[in-house]
Amino acid sequence: MREKRPPKRRVNLLAKEGVTVVDWKDITLLRKFISDRGKIRSRRVTGLTPQQQRQVATAVKNAREMALLPYPSQGR
Repeated sequence: MREKRPPKRRVNLLAKEGVTVVDWKDITLLRKFISDRGKIRSRRVTGLTPQQQRQVATAVKNAREMALLPYPSQGR
């Protein structure tokens, strides 16, 4: 039987880059939190705090509204 090891802790990208406030105009940063299908990645994947995840989600939604980021594809 294989030994179970603890899961690898995700690195907080915002803390690593020194970002305190997420801006919807910073598309290069926001693209790191979006999957290839256009969906916002979850906290488990990104390693953000709940407050940071809410900021990122709001910024992504605003950037989508301004046509800077794509909406999720339908996948039919």
